[in-house]
Amino acid sequence: MTGLRIERVDGSAKLVDWRYVHNTIIPTAVLSLAEVDERARRNRLAVAYLGEVVVGCSTVRPPAADDAVATVIARVLPDHRGRGFGGQLYARGLAEARALGADVIETCVLESSPEGLRFALDRGFVETERYVLPGDSVPFIDLRLA
Repeated sequence: MTGLRIERVDGSAKLVDWRYVHNTIIPTAVLSLAEVDERARRNRLAVAYLGEVVVGCSTVRPPAADDAVATVIARVLPDHRGRGFGGQLYARGLAEARALGADVIETCVLESSPEGLRFALDRGFVETERYVLPGDSVPFIDLRLA
């Protein structure tokens, strides 16, 4: 676990790295660089590195003005799982969401990622909804921290 560096997305190189992780783990909802740039304006995006190697990314969707619900998503590339990186990304995202005023934490996992679902369930999340995006066939699973 030592040596993990988590950096906020603040420029084109990190946008590319965040997009790579997202599109590798969520191949049913591939994002363009312009879409990632737009997300970076609304959300808090971060990329995790081990040395210079990209190992994961995270998203924190801040609470809206009229509620205290934030979404925290941690993603780790398959070759780097099981080494605590997801836990570090999640802990950082959770702390950031709480600092932004979140009282309720949600997350979202693609059904075809049993590791991601197990990760969320192991941290106390419970399933609230399953849905399929238009044109897709693999459901997303929304979960809320109990």
